[in-house]
Order: sequence, then C-alpha cells, then structure tokens
Amino acid sequence: MAEKIDKTLVENESVGNFDSPIPGESLTASPDNAKAWERPSQYVDEDEAMEALYLLITEQEKLQGLIKIIDDGVPLEEITQVVLYQGYTAGQYSPDLMLAMIEPTLFLLISIADYADIRDYVLYEGEEDDPDTKIPDDNVVPVDMDGDGIPDEPKVKTEKKEKPDDSSVDESLLSRIKTELPSKVKEATMKDGE
Repeated sequence: MAEKIDKTLVENESVGNFDSPIPGESLTASPDNAKAWERPSQYVDEDEAMEALYLLITEQEKLQGLIKIIDDGVPLEEITQVVLYQGYTAGQYSPDLMLAMIEPTLFLLISIADYADIRDYVLYEGEEDDPDTKIPDDNVVPVDMDGDGIPDEPKVKTEKKEKPDDSSVDESLLSRIKTELPSKVKEATMKDGE
C-alpha cells in the first residue's frame, strides 16, 4: 500500500538546481547597474597598477596590519591572492593584468617582510611539506673519497627560499621599494610595538 506524502516536507525541500541563476541572466542586467568588474578597468598598465597597489599597501595602518599577519604566519601567496582579487572586484584591473601582477606583488610582500626583520615568513601553504624544500635526513654514511682511510664529510647544502626576481618590478617602483619602504616599515613596526 502506498504511503501518504507529507506535503510540508515537499514544500520545504529545495528544488535542486532550479534555485540557481539562469544561464545568461547576468547579461540581461541593465548596463547602468553593471558590477565594477564588468566595466572597463581603472588601470590597463601594469606599472601604474603596481604603483597604486604600492601606495595602498604602504599606508601606515594597512602596513601595520600587513606586517602583523605576515609575522603570524599567513602565507604571502594567500595575501597576494586576496589583495589582487579585491582590486579586481573593485574594477581596478582586468583578470589578465591581475595575473601579471602576482610576481611583483609577491616581491613587494617579501620586501616588506625582509625590512620588518621577519625571516621565517611562509611563502605558500604547504611549504614545509614540499619535498623540494626539505633537507635530506642525516642517515647517509660518509664515503672515503680521497683514499686516506677517513670518511670524508659531506658538503652541507643550505637552501635559500627562492625569491621573485626584481626584474619583474618596474624600475621606478623598485627604487621606491629600496628607498622609501624601509623607513615606512620601520615606522609601522615602531608604532605597532608601542
């Protein structure tokens, strides 16, 4: 015998994908009410966009917060994603320009960390588990290479974190990073320490 269907259960159930927007619905919106990223971007030149980003990031209050989160161990790659995505959604630059700005933005964040004396910053999530950055275990038996009967000590390889090349940053911004940024970071860390 068939069971009775509880109508309240059916009425409260989601109708699957029927609650989602219709494909192409965003194209039918009025052009007067376009989202910021649907309009032409504010910057089309990478150097101009990086200059604006530099000025934004190095504002005193923002720089203090940025130094704190870098020191707390938030990966620089995630900070870069958030900062650039916010600029994109605000209509400052196109997705293509945003992708071109990743390396210079990482360079800027690494410079801020270096000037703030943060030596153990995290470049990307999972960096400590990456086999390419691990130093091999010390279970290797030294070999007598020169035949004198004494095992030779292996040369210790110290790996440095790979930093973005400064050639990815425009010369005018690079000079500002090298001249202005140290004093701005010093001022931000002094205010933060008070």
